[in-house]
Amino acid sequence: MFDTILIANRGEIACRIIRTCRRLGIRSVAVHSDADRDALHVRLADTAVRIGPAPARDSYLRADRIIEAALATGAQAIHPGYGFLSERLDLIAACEANGISFIGPSSAAIDAMGDKIRSKQIARDAGVPGVPGYDGADQSPEVLRAEALRIGLPVMVKASAGGGGKGIRKVEDESELDGAILAAAREAQAAFGDGRLLIEKFVTRPRHVEVQVAGDRHGHLVHLFERDCSVQRANQKLIEEAPAPKMEPETRAALHDYALRLSRAISYDNLGTVEFLVDAESEAVFFLEMNTRLQVEHPVTEAITGLDLVEWQIRIAAGETLPLRQDQITCSGHAIEARLTAERADEGFRPDTGRIALWSEPEGLRVDSGVATGSIVSTHYDSLLAKVIAHAPDREGALRALGEGLRRMVVLGLGTIRPFLIDALRQPAFAAGRATTLFLKETWPDGWQQAGADVAELRAVAAALCLATGDGCGAPAAGAGPWRALAGFRLLSPAGRPATTHLSVSLAGDTARLRVESRDGVLRVLGPDGACDVTVARALDNTDWAVQCGGVGSAAKAVRDRDGLLLRYRDFEGPVGIALAVEAAAATRTKSYDSGGTLRAAMPGTVVAIHVAEGDSVVEGQVLAVLESMKLFMDLKSPASGTISRVAIRAGVTVAAGEVLIAIEPDAHQP
Repeated sequence: MFDTILIANRGEIACRIIRTCRRLGIRSVAVHSDADRDALHVRLADTAVRIGPAPARDSYLRADRIIEAALATGAQAIHPGYGFLSERLDLIAACEANGISFIGPSSAAIDAMGDKIRSKQIARDAGVPGVPGYDGADQSPEVLRAEALRIGLPVMVKASAGGGGKGIRKVEDESELDGAILAAAREAQAAFGDGRLLIEKFVTRPRHVEVQVAGDRHGHLVHLFERDCSVQRANQKLIEEAPAPKMEPETRAALHDYALRLSRAISYDNLGTVEFLVDAESEAVFFLEMNTRLQVEHPVTEAITGLDLVEWQIRIAAGETLPLRQDQITCSGHAIEARLTAERADEGFRPDTGRIALWSEPEGLRVDSGVATGSIVSTHYDSLLAKVIAHAPDREGALRALGEGLRRMVVLGLGTIRPFLIDALRQPAFAAGRATTLFLKETWPDGWQQAGADVAELRAVAAALCLATGDGCGAPAAGAGPWRALAGFRLLSPAGRPATTHLSVSLAGDTARLRVESRDGVLRVLGPDGACDVTVARALDNTDWAVQCGGVGSAAKAVRDRDGLLLRYRDFEGPVGIALAVEAAAATRTKSYDSGGTLRAAMPGTVVAIHVAEGDSVVEGQVLAVLESMKLFMDLKSPASGTISRVAIRAGVTVAAGEVLIAIEPDAHQP
């Protein structure tokens, strides 16, 4: 067994491998770019080595720097994870040249399956059926076009090298064919340095089903059942489950048999995945490709088998035999995994970036994550943040557990596809186990959109929490929005009268002016949609709140940011822009809030100057103090002529709207 393993990856998979290393007593070495110097995988590892600047081509894709880090730290083996260098022959060659073990299959197996054209030829020779198509050596656009028409539209134009959804085009109309061939070849050349293409008949209603296999260097080979990965966008998986639902036993057995046949043909010697398309109607099986590495969705296989597949990889690479025979591997229950990515599903799955202000994982579920509160999600790497996995005795139980876990999970600070995943799980086609790769297109032909929220209620709750978090969510950045001068203020109700704050609240592109009145612990929020009474109280910590709005109680999470509030309330999760709104009348009045001799703050803010002292004589309209809020300076003028009887505050103090600042004893002749 190895003493030290270097993990040539980042994010959730690096964290996942580190956890297995810890359990096995193996020292872990992380590598990181400049962008990842404070990343979670760096903090979890025993040792961390910088390998270059932020772009992956200058860091995580540099096999020479990975080897240098391994040699410098005494690592005996390198685990590549998935993506990056996991299927790159140059890393394996460098490992062999330096006496370092590569935790993965042999270079011969990777080479055989890395080329889709060659892999299909090997599959045919092994008796594994493939999708009808063309994978010939003549790659001229004219031949590719003719072959596509011979096969019959619709077809898939696919890159021979690589994967991850790159270099793939679906063509349904002959007029699109030439452009698709050129675009796919160009994209494949740019992504993989290999512009060769193959043409496949498009299976009209396909399911994407894959079989997990494991082989050792002693000739033993087993399968670990299958997974259904049909819910995809842009040919990238979003939800995976094991075993595949609603499938005939004969089809299941055929999948396992075909996967083992192909693996034997290349003497496969580590963990790998053989992928198939299964016609949803006829259950005809077609070989798609083989991924010669660990897969993102491996946790669902671990859940139903009770095995640690990373441990299997390590033991196989160390020369051990497979831990179990085929008849010792059992399938128990059902598991479903959802990939949580930093994307806006309501904007065509647009990637989102930024700092995670709050990360809260649900209890009771497995969550393989690579981030935490405070993590920075940049544009340099994949958008995958975490995998959320539920396991139960049956599929219905796993589905309920995953949906509930996703509802309890909180990510504030950037957009994620969490709301989409919750919606997808409850769609009839998925709930019934009948989803195909057309699931997104058929369910949301115009693109997914979140169901409309009660905007009036959200505004009221956001306004109340915005005021309540004034002293509780940690200091915002210097110069940050309305809170720079206002941290620590509380709404007061002096003399039994309601304190009033005017707010401008922006939600989903819509801005409304609200008036918030505080009396006896209740906030009455008045806006364009009417009035609502709101009470808020801390529930667990500085981000957890118990909210009652209109008499209905709910939990909320709230974190202040420079523009207002990051809010999780019921099904809503996102930013709410909030700013102080100074009413014209409040900004210009000279009588303040009382008709008598009391000067009160017209809005929350910081007193920056006091121009009088107790005993001074003043005249009506004289400037007595200056209040600052959101870089707005307001002269506070005396509401009457008289004598200053009390100065209740001092310069530099933060005050609430309506708070008494200065008391004046009016002249006797004044009404």
